[in-house]
Amino acid sequence: MGRAALGGLEKVRVWPTVLNFELWLHVQADPEGDLAREVLTLLGAGERITDQVAEDLAQAYLPRARLEAQVGEAGDALSAHLGAAAETLGAAQGALGAFGTDLARARRQLDARPDAAALSRLVDDLGETADRTRATTQVMERSLAESATEVRRLREALELARQEAATDGLSNLANRRAFDEELRRLCVDDGAAPAGPACLALLDIDHFKQVNDSWGHQTGDQVIRFVASTISKAGAPPRFAARFGGDEFALIFRGEPASEVEGVLGGLIRDIAGHKMKRRDTGEPLGEVTLSAGFAERRPGETPAALMERADQALYASKRAGRNRVTAAVVPLDRPAPTTSAGARQRVLRAMRG
Repeated sequence: MGRAALGGLEKVRVWPTVLNFELWLHVQADPEGDLAREVLTLLGAGERITDQVAEDLAQAYLPRARLEAQVGEAGDALSAHLGAAAETLGAAQGALGAFGTDLARARRQLDARPDAAALSRLVDDLGETADRTRATTQVMERSLAESATEVRRLREALELARQEAATDGLSNLANRRAFDEELRRLCVDDGAAPAGPACLALLDIDHFKQVNDSWGHQTGDQVIRFVASTISKAGAPPRFAARFGGDEFALIFRGEPASEVEGVLGGLIRDIAGHKMKRRDTGEPLGEVTLSAGFAERRPGETPAALMERADQALYASKRAGRNRVTAAVVPLDRPAPTTSAGARQRVLRAMRG
């Protein structure tokens, strides 16, 4: 995919900076996505992908860039509020120090046995000092309460930004970045006994390119949203559902045997095939939308790449067998699980489509 991204940059005469390379990797991974369409629109209009344009695209479409910007803004706001709170605390500390000094002076005056007039003045002075201190304390309390409220608001905003950075905008499922992290967690061997079986399923909309070519990208997006909503229901926690890219999806199952996983995937495929979809704008029937799936149960010590490859091979087997079905990965016991490069998946997916 990296070589393809470099080739794509060279073809449209875009300088291969680090940011441009990252943008083109996302375009290659999701050629039907919002970023790819925006890039095509800009290039079609004769726009040059300058450094500023690349920054704008990253801010708008790359989850990490949006998150970093939001974290930066939240950090600046938090620093400002903490600075104001520190000033308020400093003022309160000064007022309390002055109050302590006045109390010490009053004690010395009382030790000197003042007359009635002096004692009256002393009481008045202490009253004024107490009033000033009380007022300063009230200001401090209000400032600290406002800062606490703002900190809670910023924490909520950052949590929302974190969720958005891990969510695919079109399908509302977890995105590729979040999926990669979840798959790594699934394949961590810390020496403890496994909590139970774990399975990875890969799913792909059959003949999706024909949907886009026949009905347009808006209808293609409608199909993706429908399939994603069905997958989301099947992949509710503790399962994990993600849009892997384009018309590809993934489901992670923990603690469920392969027989149950196969049943869930089979029901999911039947639900999608049984739904009569229509174009949202015209009401025209779209015909049958089907899904192919392949899954693999993780073996002890298996790496994310090896598990992905086995699930991918099972998905490929479903495609070759006629699509609209689920296939379980089978690995002979007399040979280790295969390991391949990430590029192998893209080659397989290109061969499967049609």
